[in-house]
Amino acid sequence: MALRSLLAKDWVLQVDTAYPSDAPDWATVRGLTQMSESLDSNDEDDADFDGDGWGSTVITQRTWSLECEGRRKRDDSMSTFTPDPGQEFIRQAGRKLGFGADVHIRWFRRDGAPDAYEGMASVALGGSGGATTDLEPFNFTLNGQGAPEEISNPADDEPAGDETPGS
Repeated sequence: MALRSLLAKDWVLQVDTAYPSDAPDWATVRGLTQMSESLDSNDEDDADFDGDGWGSTVITQRTWSLECEGRRKRDDSMSTFTPDPGQEFIRQAGRKLGFGADVHIRWFRRDGAPDAYEGMASVALGGSGGATTDLEPFNFTLNGQGAPEEISNPADDEPAGDETPGS
């Protein structure tokens, strides 16, 4: 049996546009060209005399974040400017302070892999603009608030051919 690599493009990021209500309303954040999850650990020295000269460490804390890059999108079928709902919710949260900058998110694979997570994160919005030939960027970092929860993959609940699970 040959092993095949998973494609990075099969990740989906969704934001709960109804937060903080109890009934989530998931909107896919469109236009992403890159999404990277990072997990950082805080290690503390746990060595003692009984280790016979060998050291040891204990992980005392972990943090997570999602770094996202993409292009700002709009609904071209509308006569007035109508931004992508997922992008707009992230953009608005990225301009607030304190708890207003927190969003309820989930991210998962849409290729049959079981990877699926949900959590709270604060939004650190990137810049905008560029040269005359550039497309408008949409860059942001989601900094985790507490542990992400492993969930059942929402893509498994959608009918075949649906490209935007949960929206």
